[in-house]
Amino acid sequence: KLCGYLNKLGIKGPIKTWKSRWFFYDENKCRLLYYRTAQDINPLGSIDLSSASFDCKMENGEGVFEIRTPSRAFILKAISKQAMMYWLQQLQMRRWEFCNTQSRFPSNGILSCLFAFVSYFVFTFLDVVDNEDFLPLVKTPTEAVGLKAASLPAPQTSTALQNISLKHPWTEIQNTVYNICGSKQLWGNNENVFSFDEFQEHPENVDKEQEAEVEAGCAGDYGRMGPRLNWIRKARWMNSGFPGSEELLREKNSVDKVSVLQQQILTLTEEVKSQKELVKLLHKALEAAQQEKRVSSMYLTAAEDKDRLELVRHKVRQIADLTNRLEALEQEKKELEQILTLRDSHIQELKEHVQLLMEKNHAKQEVIMTLTEQMARELSDPLQEANTITVETLYKQQEEIEHLKDDIDAYKTQNQFLNSEIHQVTRLWTSVAENEKALLMKCACLQARNCQMESKYLTVLRKLQEAVPGLPNSHAELVKNLIQEALQWDVKEEAEEALSFELNTALCPSSEYDEYGFMTVPDYEIEDWKLLAKIQALEIKSNKLRSQEIVEKPLRDRWNSIGELNPSAELKSLIRSGIPVEHRQRVWKWMVSRHCSPVPGHYQQLLEQSRSTEHPACRQIELDLPRTLTNNKHFSSPTSQLIPKLRRVLLAFSWHNPAIGYCQGLNRLAAVALLVLEDEESAFWCLVYIVENLMPADYYSDTLITSQVDQRVFKDFLSEKLPRLMAHFEQYRIDVSLITFNWFLVAFVDSLVSDILLRVWDAFLYEGTKVIFRYALAIFKYNEEEILRIHDSVEIYQYLRFFTRMITDGRKLMNIAFNDLNPFPMKLLRNRRSMHREELEAELCQLEQIKAAYVKERAEQGP
Repeated sequence: KLCGYLNKLGIKGPIKTWKSRWFFYDENKCRLLYYRTAQDINPLGSIDLSSASFDCKMENGEGVFEIRTPSRAFILKAISKQAMMYWLQQLQMRRWEFCNTQSRFPSNGILSCLFAFVSYFVFTFLDVVDNEDFLPLVKTPTEAVGLKAASLPAPQTSTALQNISLKHPWTEIQNTVYNICGSKQLWGNNENVFSFDEFQEHPENVDKEQEAEVEAGCAGDYGRMGPRLNWIRKARWMNSGFPGSEELLREKNSVDKVSVLQQQILTLTEEVKSQKELVKLLHKALEAAQQEKRVSSMYLTAAEDKDRLELVRHKVRQIADLTNRLEALEQEKKELEQILTLRDSHIQELKEHVQLLMEKNHAKQEVIMTLTEQMARELSDPLQEANTITVETLYKQQEEIEHLKDDIDAYKTQNQFLNSEIHQVTRLWTSVAENEKALLMKCACLQARNCQMESKYLTVLRKLQEAVPGLPNSHAELVKNLIQEALQWDVKEEAEEALSFELNTALCPSSEYDEYGFMTVPDYEIEDWKLLAKIQALEIKSNKLRSQEIVEKPLRDRWNSIGELNPSAELKSLIRSGIPVEHRQRVWKWMVSRHCSPVPGHYQQLLEQSRSTEHPACRQIELDLPRTLTNNKHFSSPTSQLIPKLRRVLLAFSWHNPAIGYCQGLNRLAAVALLVLEDEESAFWCLVYIVENLMPADYYSDTLITSQVDQRVFKDFLSEKLPRLMAHFEQYRIDVSLITFNWFLVAFVDSLVSDILLRVWDAFLYEGTKVIFRYALAIFKYNEEEILRIHDSVEIYQYLRFFTRMITDGRKLMNIAFNDLNPFPMKLLRNRRSMHREELEAELCQLEQIKAAYVKERAEQGP
């Protein structure tokens, strides 16, 4: 058992006093209980060690150490340095044992296995590290710690009342009554004032098994069972003998017996003094209660209302009189305080004067001593004088060295203990961190499963919506109401109710808008599209949560390990997998600068030119600005901050490249560049890089001839890679270029969700237009089976209008684009472009000839 006497520093206002307390460690709750004496039955208080830290500062004095809990700090003092180190080591060990037994791990599926493996590795490592002794084990000081210490007298205090706890009067009264009964050996008497009748006449018959049962039973309710446990412990101590009885049996020398008995007499005398003081206080409280009782009895026994009224008036007069007396006393107190302040200031002045006189006297004495020594040196032998000075100096130096050695030993001990404390606290923190990580993973899986259930529910509602015409009116109305309620749900509603802000941020950082300002659930006007957008948002969120620990975290770690960017196969693979948000801006700037070196001052010159001269495309730019990325909060309003930046970027490009000027679609490319790069000049050079380096020539010209060529090339690839789907389109005369032309022109902006769109752009900026072909084919491959199930041309066109919004798994789409569609050589793409460009130019030339012949014929026919 860890128990013993310690001095506890009590602070009451400006008064600080050391009070002797008996401390006992409760293993069930990891608490340190403290009593006034070892014989008390009820504790005065407790210290929670489960979240406490320990510290010892040598400058506070020998044996002084601190226990810091989240609520307060306890300053304790042992009788010696050895006892202090023993207490600190034992408390560390008990805290570590309790925290290990209290830890709980997730218990389902893969998460429990993963966490068990991680925990095994961590605790195995920590156990190995723990073998390194920061501080050697301290031997048990039996004279100060343990059950034997209970038989010794409690440390003495200067006054009888100093050791009494005024904060816990009821506990003190119970302990006092118990001690009185115990000293008179009235264990069998059940007629005491507190009726402790649950104990038998001979408590020594309580065996160890019964005490263990009591201790186990009191773990859940210490307040109720604590007194019983203490009575059982006290019964053992009383059975072994009142403090000193065991020594009386063992002592052979009668002189030692007498000294022990004298010590007992002194202890009991001090105890009686303190009990007398307590009885006096109780007598005063009893007299006041009896006086109040007499007045109340007179009031109740009064026969008439007049008598009662007179009693009340008398009571009121007494209250008023007492109030006046209290005010007079307070006034007198204030006057006395003022007088005391004046006297204190006068005393302080006198002290300063005395100090001044003492300093003068000291100075005079020093002068006298100096003169005396000088005369002695002149009269004595110079060699003898030198030897005397040398001996004194050596003696002083030796004393200083001894003091320094003591200080070094003390600080070494302090340093060793603090290292031990830091090591154990780090172990506890690691354990808590691993447990928190496992809970986060479990919560992420549960949240992902919840999103999937919501998505399935909304899908069922959509199917019911399609079947509404065939349902009864009541059912149709019910389906309509359910759809309205579902559309009003917030994507994060349940997560915010179940999780704290930090946990929710760690698992699901997105809300109504993502990191770049795109709406997670676009606000479409068509109700069916709104439901699809809701389903898509839930699916995307579910995929993110599932892949966060397995895919996203390792990928982010790989990106964090990359320093300087250099073209390589590894970097290409990482970019295809998607660039994390924190690295995307840096990587995009690097990719642009590789092929398009920014010219210093060029952008500012273009802005000056656009301010001085109005460009012909200015009007078209102003028309397209409000239609740019309407589902992004940075462009949804004419007053948005990025609208002026976008205007300047587009005007600067129109002056930079007069051959193109401005083409519809450039506004979307520049807007995405602004969202990621933030700086408008960087966005301008990114737009230049896309139009002049990545895209073929004439892609954004008036005729859009290269864009038309790419549509023919794409149809060829679609026939080769997805022959069944292309045959299905030809069967129902579906022209896919009506859908895909805009994909190629703006690189899927406004077609894919923001998360997938930015991954496409990551690879597009690094590899070029081949990525657009890959992802366009992957989109059709992703939805191939759904399209093949539709056998009506109108329904196919309607499905192709929004089928890109049904793509929720960006990882699956990436695998299709870069794995399932291989091989995809760039040489083949260039050859196909050349072939179809020649065909298209020949067709355009033929059309021009037909047009010229028609015009000539109309001119010959006349008006």
